[in-house]
Amino acid sequence: MSQAQITDWLASQKQAMIDLLRDVVNIDSDSYDKDGVDAVGARFERHFAEHGIPCRREGDATFGDAIHADVAKPGSNEKPVLLMGHRDTVFGKGEAGRRPFTIKDGRAYGPGVADMKSGVVMNIFVATAFHKFGGNPHPIKLLITSDEEIGSPSSRPVIEREGRSARAVFNSEPGRPTGNIVTGRKGGIFMHLGITGKAAHSGANFAAGVSAIGELAHKIVQIHALTDLDKGITLNVGLVSGGQSVNTTAPYAEGQIDLRYVDPADRARVMDAIQTIVATSFVPGTHATLTIKGEFVPVVQSADSKALFESYQAAARQAGLTTLQGEFSGGCADSGFTAAVGTPTICGLGPVGGLAHTPEEYLEIDSIVPRAQALALAILRG
Repeated sequence: MSQAQITDWLASQKQAMIDLLRDVVNIDSDSYDKDGVDAVGARFERHFAEHGIPCRREGDATFGDAIHADVAKPGSNEKPVLLMGHRDTVFGKGEAGRRPFTIKDGRAYGPGVADMKSGVVMNIFVATAFHKFGGNPHPIKLLITSDEEIGSPSSRPVIEREGRSARAVFNSEPGRPTGNIVTGRKGGIFMHLGITGKAAHSGANFAAGVSAIGELAHKIVQIHALTDLDKGITLNVGLVSGGQSVNTTAPYAEGQIDLRYVDPADRARVMDAIQTIVATSFVPGTHATLTIKGEFVPVVQSADSKALFESYQAAARQAGLTTLQGEFSGGCADSGFTAAVGTPTICGLGPVGGLAHTPEEYLEIDSIVPRAQALALAILRG
């Protein structure tokens, strides 16, 4: 095996990577759509079968199954390099039909094209190159998860288990629009705030009513006031609903809260403040509950992760990515879980894209091959 065989083969596979990406972008795979997420998984399994790469599913009754694949190093019992990615998206049923995979002016479009189906495709082809030609200094493990966009409720224990058993983790979330990768991320908590009040006719019996919507409004103002941009702490109530009718005091209301933070020490302090707000009734007679629905931990760069980044950066220069740097992202990702268990981790290694979670999400087509080559060269560096 020569290094050139790996990088040349990856260059020859650009259209094959685009074709696989088209197939999976055109399958709806919202995090809550188990059938759709598993259909994307089945398409990846077909690739593994065609190339003779061993793979297996780790089933889940509610969310998509975790998919594992291995490219072994013969006779080795060493810890593997873990290539990680998720195949779920934030887009509901029918979105792929409304705006299927398209390419225009060097950019690909479609639901999840950058975040992060292209990164999973890239990981798969890099692993396939080593399966075909050998030369990997350590075993390679692929993990393709199913529910990252909602905080990985089923995948987190799988990710943490696989992360603990790995020597290094490369998470192929989309490369930044700058072309950089991600060396640090915020932590995040997704919460549900439920409020009960009391229904009453808002004209004939107004005084007997207790408005849950009124209480929610007070709590939103208080929760948003916890934002501290200088410390990187943000609070956002991004979804609200409630009420029975326009002429009834609202017996119920709810809000979905997004907390982001940088310093792990800030988590407990902000959560205590939120709990105090939840426990305080601004409208007498209301009652509130708070439930954590999903959580990410921050990616904090350790000395070993810094060394892993520097090794990757040198590999990227070999692949022609001479200006690549590490940068911080306010977004959360599964890489936080592997970083938190102490495994050297870097993120954002996928093809370059932007405007994730919007109809304008795009992928830079010409970034696919060099980013794949950079990852392969980083693996070869050991």
